[in-house]
Amino acid sequence: MSSSYIVFPQIDPVIFSLGPLSVRWYGLMYLIAFLMANLIANRAADKPNSGWTRDQVSDLMFFGFLGVVLGGRIGYVLFYQFGLFLDDPLYLFRIWEGGMSFHGGVLGVMTAMVYFAWRTQKNYLQLGDFVVMLLPLGLGAGRIGNFINAELWGRPTDVPWAVLFPGAGPLPRHPSQLYEFVLEGLVLFLMLLWYRSKQPPAGNVAGLFLAGYGCFRFIVEFYREPDAHLGVLSLGMSMGQWLCLPMIFAGVGLMIWGYLRRSRGAAI
Repeated sequence: MSSSYIVFPQIDPVIFSLGPLSVRWYGLMYLIAFLMANLIANRAADKPNSGWTRDQVSDLMFFGFLGVVLGGRIGYVLFYQFGLFLDDPLYLFRIWEGGMSFHGGVLGVMTAMVYFAWRTQKNYLQLGDFVVMLLPLGLGAGRIGNFINAELWGRPTDVPWAVLFPGAGPLPRHPSQLYEFVLEGLVLFLMLLWYRSKQPPAGNVAGLFLAGYGCFRFIVEFYREPDAHLGVLSLGMSMGQWLCLPMIFAGVGLMIWGYLRRSRGAAI
């Protein structure tokens, strides 16, 4: 393996402390993600005939936050630590020990949006299109937080931009967090922004998000170190890749269904 690599800089995960309160880089990234989502949503709500008010955006952010936290935690425990959960069901509530699943977070947000759509009498497909525009930049910010925390690193490699992460052993690795920041954050956001401008059928922007994220995450998983306690599963795929397949199929199916609905409506 090549001796050319980047040594990860010594970054204190704590930005500053005020007594017992510590502000961490990872928490700051989540705050930035929340603020960006809130800004994008409010700007969309302020447009004429948007069908949204800022109060509704505030409620949306609240229910979305609950969906992310509850779904992310439950998904992580069921998808990645189910054996531990069976041995100790209270593990589900020990959030301070870490462990969140993006795929679980998506399911949590989808469930929360069902309630929000019923409460506000909004079309669920149109609501999905609105919500997914808020996600990619927040996901990107979270991946930057993963990189600063030197966690969720990639597999060993000899590419010139390989990084020697502290705690990851003696081998340089892919900075897979940055791959995800670019693909799942920036590129996916630009794709959704472009596709939305084409005025697709209701639900198709959400479908593109599901399919796009699923494809990008599936690809990055080839460079990301699998979870140590799970390793590579059947067919040489990681748990993350297996969880991405339903997202891809659901997203593509949603988009096909949208265009079929539109063509039938046009025929009528």
